[in-house]
Amino acid sequence: MSKPIVAVVGRPNVGKSTLFNVLAGRKISIVKDTPGVTRDRIYADVTWLDKQFTMVDTGGIEPESKDLILSSMREQAEIAIATADVILFVTDVQQGVIDADYKVADMLRRSGKPIVLAVNKVDSFKKYEADIYEFYNLGIGDPYGISAASQLGLGDLLDEVVKHFPAGSAEEEEDERPRIAIIGKPNVGKSSLINKLCGSQRSIVSNIAGTTRDAIDTVVKFNGQEYVFIDTAGIRRKNKIKEDLERYSIIRAVSAVERANIVILMIDATEGVTEQDAKIAGIAHERGKGVIIAVNKWDAVVKNDKTIYEYTKKIRDTLAYMPYAELIFISAMTGQRITKLYELIDMVIQNHSLRVATGVLNEIMAEAVALKQPPSDKGRRLKLYYITQVAVKPPTFVIFVNDKELTHFSYTRYIENKIREAFGFRGTPLKFIIRERKDKG
Repeated sequence: MSKPIVAVVGRPNVGKSTLFNVLAGRKISIVKDTPGVTRDRIYADVTWLDKQFTMVDTGGIEPESKDLILSSMREQAEIAIATADVILFVTDVQQGVIDADYKVADMLRRSGKPIVLAVNKVDSFKKYEADIYEFYNLGIGDPYGISAASQLGLGDLLDEVVKHFPAGSAEEEEDERPRIAIIGKPNVGKSSLINKLCGSQRSIVSNIAGTTRDAIDTVVKFNGQEYVFIDTAGIRRKNKIKEDLERYSIIRAVSAVERANIVILMIDATEGVTEQDAKIAGIAHERGKGVIIAVNKWDAVVKNDKTIYEYTKKIRDTLAYMPYAELIFISAMTGQRITKLYELIDMVIQNHSLRVATGVLNEIMAEAVALKQPPSDKGRRLKLYYITQVAVKPPTFVIFVNDKELTHFSYTRYIENKIREAFGFRGTPLKFIIRERKDKG
């Protein structure tokens, strides 16, 4: 089930970042990070009561002139309209309603997406009551007075935001077809790949324009099986400063990955693997999706007998946090290895929802412990009592131990490798939850 996406839109200096950090529950950048994944604070997972959602910060630029502010606001609004389920429009009570706010409000209103209006910097409701009312003039419903800095009024604001979430998208739940997001930097050939995947079959069942977002879902039938491909090409950027484009493609990737089971990360063979690729791959890894790395334009690389090994090593080193990802060298132009890609997709889908019997898991764990003693600290040794699988997509395991503090990351990795040796689980991350159970005497 994909999490709803809430996009934050607003002029420079209205306090978007403060609000973002407060809601994300972390001061700045990301605290708990996957080794090897660096990431800008563009998106964060937020839980409010029993609802979870992904919050996306649409705009980072603070241009000099008024016209530039307006055009950058328009772009933020476009991104929000394209990717979000709910738009959170942030304004500033101390500056009042200004022209740019009206123009953006018009755009947002025409989108038909739910909009929640936050009026920030209200450090006293008494003092600013009349000023908050002024924001009714924007014509997008009730303004919610908040102070991100003092954390006032956030509860009411979030209650309003979660009200607009799509009801437990039943169709998505019932739709058993594999959903594959194709992600990667701009111009790596995502659209060509989709065309090739369809074209060789010429039996596109339908092109459904994404209902809430404009990612186009393409349904392809191959060997009797239907696949839904989610393309993130979307809006073409016109001008574009590099940072903007990067931010934009990351936001698009977040919204596509959220809706997929399997992710194909496309890398341009002529450029090699880049930091931007690592950022985009990190999204899929953190979201626990099955991953296939497709190195495109392989036909354009001058090769010798070592090229493929050198390339593979470079990718594995840069994306060291996802050694499970499957790797394939393709050409979307010539169609090289495209049918092989379908075989990989099928395999990864199977592994992503594979269940292992508890008895077998415990045998593997007992054997692993016998081969390599668990770590100890100040005379106290880690004991592993029991392991069981509690979920799929991704496969998730709970290990019961005597002391959580003693469970070192590297020992969990060791157990993971033993499980992979037995069952493969190629292409899918595995998740481990460590629970403490008191010593039985």
